Amino acid sequence: MAALPIIRVPIASGIILEDIDTAAAALGDTAPTGPGRFLYVANGDASSHTVTITTPGTVSGLAIPDVAVVIAAGKSAVIPLAGVFRGPNGRANVSYDAVTSVTVAALEVEHG
Repeated sequence: MAALPIIRVPIASGIILEDIDTAAAALGDTAPTGPGRFLYVANGDASSHTVTITTPGTVSGLAIPDVAVVIAAGKSAVIPLAGVFRGPNGRANVSYDAVTSVTVAALEVEHG
């Protein structure tokens, strides 16, 4: 798994997402979790792709379902990286059904 670095997005100016994203790793990626953090995923392929974020916790002994987001061909998504996704290494585990033409970035909105 590749460890995605956090890219800080200044609230006053923003960024061009296509300038900062990187190819999704075939074996998946990890990303920091927490308030104001998001996973940006762009699907440049001709087919839709599913991004799954593992939810390692339980509630009353029951597993919390993982989050799966289907991204249509040519579309992109911004997925919150809430603390519920934090694994033992302090990062979210992200997997992809395929990585053809899929790019990603871990973002954090900077306040002030």
